[in-house]
Amino acid sequence: MDLKILLTKVIRCLILSLIVSGLVFSNQSMAAEKTVANTPETKKATVVDSSYIIGPSDVLEIQVWREPDFSRQVLVRPDGKITFPLIGDIQASDMSTMDLRALLTEKLQGFVDNPEVTVIVLESRSKNFYITGRVNRPGTYPLSSHMTVLQALSVAGGFGEWAHKDNIRIIRRSGEKEEILPFDYDKVISGKNLEQNILLEPNDTIVVP
Repeated sequence: MDLKILLTKVIRCLILSLIVSGLVFSNQSMAAEKTVANTPETKKATVVDSSYIIGPSDVLEIQVWREPDFSRQVLVRPDGKITFPLIGDIQASDMSTMDLRALLTEKLQGFVDNPEVTVIVLESRSKNFYITGRVNRPGTYPLSSHMTVLQALSVAGGFGEWAHKDNIRIIRRSGEKEEILPFDYDKVISGKNLEQNILLEPNDTIVVP
């Protein structure tokens, strides 16, 4: 009888030990996951598109390394210019972000030793496209660099009920003229008529009947 009681106690101790070990391991794993999630490497990086052409009403973030007095957000005015400390007005419209970075770096040479400048487009307000008709979210959208018709349809949430996917039209204005470009969704996604999946231009309007 004494031996059975002893064995029972030993088994209970082993089970309790396993439970405690499992809890400790679980807590350690959760802590490790939190640590990884909070490390800088896991944060989403900001992408700087050096090919983007700046336009009026765009919102830019200009960062000068180790110079917080120069780092700021600026709005491109309707005349295409921005105002920057000590430099004054600078023409930003029709320049790429890389060109503006180079210009600011040059002009800051007299005020900052070896300035390191970054130009980021926070909001693209000067370049939009429009999508109307039988899509889930019709409206006005910012035009990203190298955006295609398929990508634009995805941004608008895809097709609504009864959409005529084979009769989509892109209306493009060039000066006083309007050009109508066809787009057959089913043929494009099946590999046919891929040439219809064009790159959108500012102020293009996609009509989904």
